Amino acid sequence: MHNKLFQKILSAALAASLLLALASCAQEEAAEQTSAADQTAGVVADDIEISSEITSSNDSEHAIEVSGETAEYSNIKVTKTGDSEAGDEADFYGDNAAIFATDGATLTLTDIVAETDGLHANAVFSYGEGTTVNISDSVITTSGNCSGGLMTTGGGAMNATNLNIHTTGNSSAAIRSDRGGGTVTVTGGTYTTDGKGSPVIYSTADITVSDAVLTSTSSQGVVVEGKNSVTLNNVTLVADNNSKNSDKSEWYQAVMIYQSMSGDAAVGAASFTMNGGSLTNVNGDVFFVNNTVTSITLDNVSIVNEDDSGVFLRAAAAGWGTEGSNGGKVNLYLNSQTLVGDIVVDEVSAVNMYLASSSVYKGAVNGADSDGAEIYVEIESGSKWVLTGDSYISSLTCDAECIELNGYKLYVDGELYVEGSVSEGVAVEMVTSSSGSQSAPDGTPGEPPSGDPPARPDGDDSNRPERPEGDNGEPPSGDPPARPDGNN
Repeated sequence: MHNKLFQKILSAALAASLLLALASCAQEEAAEQTSAADQTAGVVADDIEISSEITSSNDSEHAIEVSGETAEYSNIKVTKTGDSEAGDEADFYGDNAAIFATDGATLTLTDIVAETDGLHANAVFSYGEGTTVNISDSVITTSGNCSGGLMTTGGGAMNATNLNIHTTGNSSAAIRSDRGGGTVTVTGGTYTTDGKGSPVIYSTADITVSDAVLTSTSSQGVVVEGKNSVTLNNVTLVADNNSKNSDKSEWYQAVMIYQSMSGDAAVGAASFTMNGGSLTNVNGDVFFVNNTVTSITLDNVSIVNEDDSGVFLRAAAAGWGTEGSNGGKVNLYLNSQTLVGDIVVDEVSAVNMYLASSSVYKGAVNGADSDGAEIYVEIESGSKWVLTGDSYISSLTCDAECIELNGYKLYVDGELYVEGSVSEGVAVEMVTSSSGSQSAPDGTPGEPPSGDPPARPDGDDSNRPERPEGDNGEPPSGDPPARPDGNN
C-alpha cells in the first residue's frame, strides 16, 4: 500500500519536473527568438532618449564633422537641411553630409536620430582610408534626392548595428558607397527605400549585411558596380523595381550587377553572395548582369519571383559599355539550393552554372536558342536539373542521374542530350578587360573565386565633371569622363 502510494507520488513529481523543464526550454527559445526578432526589427525613434540636438541649415555644411581624431556621440538628434550643388563633392568627398568623418577619424554613434532634407544630404558619411564610423541603435531618415543613409567612399569603413533607415528621395540608397569604396558591415535592423534609382544597397565597396530586413518599393534591392561585392547573411530582401529614369535597360530586376565605365568602380570581377534568408522579387527578373564578369553564390536561400513573366537570371547587353562586348558573364554557384526560374543569355554573354550539395534547379536555359551564347552546366552527383522547357547549352558535365528532361529537349552544343547519359564538358573562361580571367575554381563546385578589394583611385578628382543623375544615380553612357590630368 505504502509502496504504491510512494510510486504515485514519485511519478507525479517526475511529471511535474518534466513539465517545468519543457516550459523553461520553451521560454528560453521564445526569448531567443524575440531577441533575434528585436534585432532584425530595428530601433524606432520613440525608443531613443534625446539629451541634446544639433542642427545645420547651411548649404555644403556638416552638423557634425570629425577629422583625424576619436569622438563619440550618443542620445542626440541631428537635423540637416541645405543643399550641395557640387554633386561629386557630396557623393565622393562628403560635402553637405549631416555627420562626416574623415582623415583617419574614429567616430562612434549610439542611440542617435539623424534626419536630412536637402539635395545631396547624406546622413552618415565615412571618407578615406583609416577612417571608421561605428553606429548602433539609431534611426536615420532622408527625404531629399541623392541622400543616402550610410555613405562610404575613398576606402573608409562603416560598421552599423541595429539601425532603422528610411530614404524617400531618388538616387538615395539606404546603404550606399561611391568612388574609392571601402568596407561596410551591417548587422540587424531594417533598411527601406522608396525613391527612383534608390536600391537598398548600392555597392562600389565590399558590403556585408547580416540578420536584417531590406525593402525597396521602387528600385532594385541591390546593385553592385564593378570590382566590388555584396554578401547577405540570413537577410530578408524584398524588391519591387517598378520605376526608371533612364532608358539604358528595358528590364526590371531585384539584383543588378554591372559596370558603368564611369570611373567610379574598378573594372574586374564583381561578387554577390547570399547565405540563407529570403529574396522576394515583385516585378521583372531576379538577377540582371550586364557589362561585367561576376560570381553569384546562393546557399539555401528561399527565392520567390512573384512576376510570372520574369526570369531568374538574365545576362545581356544593355546601355553600358561598348556594343558587341558588353554582355553579362556569370559564374553561378548553387549550394543546398532549390531554384525555380528560367535563365536567358544573349549572344554576347556567358554563364557557367554549378549545382552542388543536393541542389535542385527547375527551369529552362535559353529556350529561345540564342546563337552565340556560351553556357556551361556542371551538376554534382546528388544534385539535379529538372527541365521546364526546351533548353540549349554549349557544354555539360553530369552523371547519369542528374538531369530530368521532364518531357522537354536539351541540346548540348547542338546535339540532342539523351536522358541517363554521362557527359564531360568544359567551363567557359570569363575574361574582363583588366582583371584577367575568372573561370571555374579548383575543387568543389560552389566555391566562388576570391578577388582583391577595390582600389582607391589615384590623384585628385575634385575637378571631375559632375555625374548626371540617372537610374540608380546612373553615370553617362559612352566613354568615361576625363580626369583632371586628361588621363582616362
